[in-house]
Amino acid sequence: MRRGWKMALSGGLRCCRRVLSWVPVLVIVLVVLWSYYAYVFELCLVIYLILYHAIFVFFTWTYWKSIFTLPQQPNQKFHLSYTDKERYENEERPEVQKQMLVDMAKKLPVYTRTGSGAVRFCDRCNLIKPDRCHHCSVCAMCVLKMDHHCPWVNNCIGFSNYKFFLQFLAYSVLYCLYIATTVFSYFIKYWRGELPSVRSKFHVLFLLFVACMFFVSLVILFGYHCWLVSRNKTTLEAFCTPVFTSGPEKNGFNLGFIKNIQQVFGDKKKFWLIPIGSSPGDGHSFPMRSMNESQNPLLANEEPWEDNEDDNQGKLGQRL
Repeated sequence: MRRGWKMALSGGLRCCRRVLSWVPVLVIVLVVLWSYYAYVFELCLVIYLILYHAIFVFFTWTYWKSIFTLPQQPNQKFHLSYTDKERYENEERPEVQKQMLVDMAKKLPVYTRTGSGAVRFCDRCNLIKPDRCHHCSVCAMCVLKMDHHCPWVNNCIGFSNYKFFLQFLAYSVLYCLYIATTVFSYFIKYWRGELPSVRSKFHVLFLLFVACMFFVSLVILFGYHCWLVSRNKTTLEAFCTPVFTSGPEKNGFNLGFIKNIQQVFGDKKKFWLIPIGSSPGDGHSFPMRSMNESQNPLLANEEPWEDNEDDNQGKLGQRL
């Protein structure tokens, strides 16, 4: 009986948690809807409405994509098979378990490790984590190239929707800036007492205040993520340096400014401003930068060329 009550209570708490997680999203939606009403129907700034609606469409479009694009999980080949899972769980010696994971990881494109040098393994999802993959405790799953869990979109930001999240921040900044600059002239009229309508006075003051408040906070957040993109880092990697088979390397995924941007937005610039998926790869493996070519699997193909070049130089020296 008590067990049934505990299960019912646990299910009720999970349900309440899911409902409450949508509160920040609801707040943002209500603020945006009010700003639309105040700007379009109360102030009626006809001259500015065309550009306003263009920004508004992209702002809401990217916000929608950030919320409803599901985080991508590792595919089946990273999960332990039933037999491997039983062997791993039945093994009581930690060093043997560690070696088992090393042997399993040899078949996978996995080059990052834990701080102790072990293969990164998620005991809740029973899988070997791909590079840059982390377990989200809120979503209760492993997320490819996880950046962070954002309560304002009630979603985990990772490989599948990081581009949309960046675009959402960019269009949010533009939306707030556009409202603040176009409403400012009406604020001056209010200050001089030239606005006869009491309702208009309220909307002008509140629009300008809310737009400026959100603009400042969003500019800081957007600037920080622009810096992360320029270095090809996630928020988690900025706080915790990734560890490779060769050791910690804070710039392990830094490919250069242009290539770093392409890792998020893709090669085709015509898709950079549009919220459609264009990030290269499948989220399971990423190109790496390494000080030693032998430690970088992407440069393995260059070794034969260097050997051939040395052989050719040797033969040329013998001829001379």
